[in-house]
Amino acid sequence: MSIQRKHRNHRQQSRLRRAALLATALLACTALSGCGLVSGSAMSDDVSPGPDGYPGRPLEGAQLTVTSKEFTEQIVLGQIMGIVFEAAGATVIDKTSIQGSIGAREAVKSGTADATYEYTGTGWITYLGHAKPIADPHKQWQVVRDEDAKNGIVWLPPSKLNNTYALALNTAHQKKLGLHTLSDVARLSRKSPGALSMCVENEFSARNDGYPGMARAYGMKIPPANIRRMTGGVVYTETAKGSTCTLGEVFTTDGRIKAMQLHVLADDKHFFPNYNAAPAINSASLKKHPKIAEVLAPITKALDNTVAQRLNRQVDVDGQDPHKVALDWLVEAGFVKEG
Repeated sequence: MSIQRKHRNHRQQSRLRRAALLATALLACTALSGCGLVSGSAMSDDVSPGPDGYPGRPLEGAQLTVTSKEFTEQIVLGQIMGIVFEAAGATVIDKTSIQGSIGAREAVKSGTADATYEYTGTGWITYLGHAKPIADPHKQWQVVRDEDAKNGIVWLPPSKLNNTYALALNTAHQKKLGLHTLSDVARLSRKSPGALSMCVENEFSARNDGYPGMARAYGMKIPPANIRRMTGGVVYTETAKGSTCTLGEVFTTDGRIKAMQLHVLADDKHFFPNYNAAPAINSASLKKHPKIAEVLAPITKALDNTVAQRLNRQVDVDGQDPHKVALDWLVEAGFVKEG
């Protein structure tokens, strides 16, 4: 199994852990020196602002540390952030690819790191301990921003990148069944319960924010025998084949969706939480270097699911280096230039 695939599987196993368990882990993490952090290395790109980036070098003289969790999308986002800081004049230490959510979170909270890209749903449910997500993505970000301020973390405005759960199917099944939304799935399952089968991870099959909750919210009637449990990577391949299952559980920014030509069904009742990526900055760091917000603003605005799928695919499917993927996208988009 590739390192990138392991990254993806770890993410799928760690999302939305129960608040009580995470609170205990956070306390333990705070008590332990380093909290699993790895020693960072300096970024050494020869970059400057591009035509569409923030002009000038407003972070000249700043020493900033960027961090991320260890799965592909997070690593790429951390590299993007670090390269943009370099272009703005900062000396950047790379502490991306920290195991689990807690280590990266604590690094920013404690000031061991200055900044990361984090997900609004993770902030609301995992870190702040709320059970019920907020359907409106902007309101979800607002409440996270307001409540997390007491922890010394500033959430800058979010991107359109929303890395949440979804169901997908291959082209042949989509054309045959005419499914476009999860409500379509529910109607077909009630009309003909045996017509559908679903490939899911073990965790998704048992979680209230996974299949059981989705089935209740939409009134799905898929027979238990037609819910096939397997590892995350196998879900994608079996969904693409279409013989083992009609539908498969996916993450909306996974690069394999496009690579395998899967069709994502709309969550028309907005059951799944919003996981919009947003810069989470140590408040003391932002106070010392307020231009961080303006430097990151155009980058965050440009991030969406299409961009994320493409960048994730370049790493997970094509085997490219995350740093190179990040740099190439920033140059192509006009945010930085090399040399």
